[in-house]
Amino acid sequence: MSFLSQTLARVKPSPTVAVSNLAMELKAAGKDVISLGAGEPDFDTPENIRAAGIAAINEGKTRYTAVDGIPELKQAICAKLKRDNDLDYTPKQVTVGTGGKQVLYNALMATLNHDDEVIIPAPYWVSYPDMVLLAGGTPVFIEATLENRFKITPEQLEAAITRNTKWFLFNSPSNPTGAGYTRAELKALTDVLMRHPHVWVLTDDMYEHLAYDDFEFCTPAQVEPALYDRTLTVNGVSKAYAMTGWRIGYAAGPEPLITAIRKVQSQSTSNPCSISQWAAVEALNGPQDFLAPNNVVFARRRDLVVSMLNEIEGITCPTPEGAFYVYPFISGLIGKTTPGGVTITNDEVFATQLLNDKGVAVVFGAAFGLSPAFRISYATSDAQLTEACTRIQDFCKALT
Repeated sequence: MSFLSQTLARVKPSPTVAVSNLAMELKAAGKDVISLGAGEPDFDTPENIRAAGIAAINEGKTRYTAVDGIPELKQAICAKLKRDNDLDYTPKQVTVGTGGKQVLYNALMATLNHDDEVIIPAPYWVSYPDMVLLAGGTPVFIEATLENRFKITPEQLEAAITRNTKWFLFNSPSNPTGAGYTRAELKALTDVLMRHPHVWVLTDDMYEHLAYDDFEFCTPAQVEPALYDRTLTVNGVSKAYAMTGWRIGYAAGPEPLITAIRKVQSQSTSNPCSISQWAAVEALNGPQDFLAPNNVVFARRRDLVVSMLNEIEGITCPTPEGAFYVYPFISGLIGKTTPGGVTITNDEVFATQLLNDKGVAVVFGAAFGLSPAFRISYATSDAQLTEACTRIQDFCKALT
């Protein structure tokens, strides 16, 4: 339709949202569907955080706020970054948006010009490339292979950097793979970036607190303080605090960049929900003791899913360091045929047939830029995961 923007033609709808919506439609139609598509904890928001939101309503804190966040929340973010990451920021260096997604989008809109390149390791969160395209930039992908546990090497990063590179977009632990970079692995990447002072770092730390076993989270400006002046550190309360629907994300970085991001937000959404902001203050300032028990549950679920998937001939599923996703490779299933006569030619066909035949909704790997694979979110009950993985086993055993 010629009426629509040409820019819109460069992007596609979110595949993860599409899978979740389809699963909901099938459930509403009476089909027995287990949805493992959405990256959303099944825990309730902690009671003290819910109470803070209710108190904000009762106290009349329901009016417009400053465009990019109330002072109390910015102070809480500064305290969190110092406490958890040993990073010093002032409130003027902090912006708050309607979820981490908006903060990332604002940053790209505020900085990208035609021909600017953004380096993105693949597999990537589905929205990264499309946000770059919407902002007028060009995504440049580095393949993080199964053999390297879905992590890129310094040599790959060095080779991808050109004079047009503006951002290196980094995510650890990763959506969709759960791969987490150790301090040494991250230092090797920041050493490369130190040789290219025109490249800025956009780090998505949304899964910071979802780390398992002996993995220790670290963030680029923490590992290499010399990158502080060209790093935007993005985070939020949605995942670890089970606050996906509250829609609060934030970022800290150089004040001129934060000012530019604020300008973009002032002409789009204006302030995030006032009630959610006050709840986020409590999330960051309040007790953090629920994080460790939640991670015990997530780690158990991870191990359950990895174990059951690796029992399937033709599937290889590494054990991730963090987040709540696994990214099994299905190279050994490509070319096989379902009992109904459908040939599994790629991971999208695999995911479609799995949903149609067994009622299990997953997201196909091509949506994340690395195939043949699929993503499972294990942020649901052990019983649901066991049943889903049993169905996946049955589906794969029936292939010939």
